[in-house]
Amino acid sequence: MIYDHRTYTCRPGTIKKQLALYEAHGYVPQTRHLGMPLMYAATETGDPNTFIHIWCYEDAADRATKRAAMQADPDWQKFLELGAEAGYLVSQRNVILMPAPFFNK
Repeated sequence: MIYDHRTYTCRPGTIKKQLALYEAHGYVPQTRHLGMPLMYAATETGDPNTFIHIWCYEDAADRATKRAAMQADPDWQKFLELGAEAGYLVSQRNVILMPAPFFNK
């Protein structure tokens, strides 16, 4: 199992708009291809303009296959287009995590 931990930062004052845009246009196509995330959350402390999501995959090949299918989905492409037009996001950071050997015991 691998975990894809994604951190996004929005322009100040736009995080609620970004999350509403995702809920209306991105949630369905993304979960259709990737399944349900382990976590999708806005920060409670720290940077108030940040949200994260964590996706689980069997391995790198599973991740690549699912993400390629999502990228080819016209509904996902429309969400990306709407997001680019809105301009709420200012940065993105992705980290692939491997569980510690004792985690799944």
